[in-house]
Amino acid sequence: MNKKEKIFVAGHRGMVGSAIVRKLKAEGYEQVVTRSRTELDLTKEEPVRRFFEEERPDVVVLAAAKVGGILANYEQPVAFLLNNLQIQNHIISSSADFGVRKLLFLGSSCIYPKFAPQPIPESALLTGELEATNEAYAIAKIAGIKLCQAYAREFGKNFISAMPTNLYGPFDNFDLHNSHVLPALIRKVHHARETRQPVVPIWGTGSPRREFLHVDDLADACFFLLKTYDSPEIVNVGCGEDVTIRALAETVCEVLGFKGTLEFDTSKPDGTPRKLMDTTKLTRLGWKPKIGLREGIADAYRWFLENHAEKEDRG
Repeated sequence: MNKKEKIFVAGHRGMVGSAIVRKLKAEGYEQVVTRSRTELDLTKEEPVRRFFEEERPDVVVLAAAKVGGILANYEQPVAFLLNNLQIQNHIISSSADFGVRKLLFLGSSCIYPKFAPQPIPESALLTGELEATNEAYAIAKIAGIKLCQAYAREFGKNFISAMPTNLYGPFDNFDLHNSHVLPALIRKVHHARETRQPVVPIWGTGSPRREFLHVDDLADACFFLLKTYDSPEIVNVGCGEDVTIRALAETVCEVLGFKGTLEFDTSKPDGTPRKLMDTTKLTRLGWKPKIGLREGIADAYRWFLENHAEKEDRG
């Protein structure tokens, strides 16, 4: 990429988008264009087309999406389908119509079937039923992938798609009601340590295995793909290793300095036994992650302390 090119990062206030903006600016890209939701409603077609016509970005990173936990997905399937389809369709079609040189669409590991082979290869897409708890979000993301591929095939557009594994880091969601497992563990263990509680309760047996990638590693992978990858075929982005929930919780306790015990509630569901991405394709292209899990958890905790801990400790 040319450092003089104008790069539009959609969703720059989210965990992924903010990491990509940090990466681009660290690499010397000064023409990074962003718009807040109040400045530009991505679910509305006309404002999006007007923005592209006026700004004429050279490169687009589509990191904007309506996201949420299991409860939100279950209660709002229409919003998760409609809003994400609107955002994607408007940005992808406007990118095609107004001369964007390259677009990177960010999907999710939830696009893969519930019972996909482990590790999950890119070829597993559309080979089985989706996980019901996030089906609406997954279908929208699959539609985004297919739209990018359709533009590549029909009009020769350089629209690529990356599928990240479970992410964590700065700007993560630490709300216990709808956050993912790692930020939830950080908040639980912090609260237990600060309030001198001897036990941290955790759902399930602790035996399921999950993969975690620091969001700054994802941003680095996205930068790598923008520079080197030009195929419409999807690419998995992960670290290639997984850990048990028990081992993850123990590591969080060690990093945060919590000396109490973990109590696993085996009456609660474990969910899918294992979810690991096959990252062979990206590794062969020449990219690998740099941030280890312990180092990444420490970084995420520092951000939590600076942005959430005081509010959390007040109750």
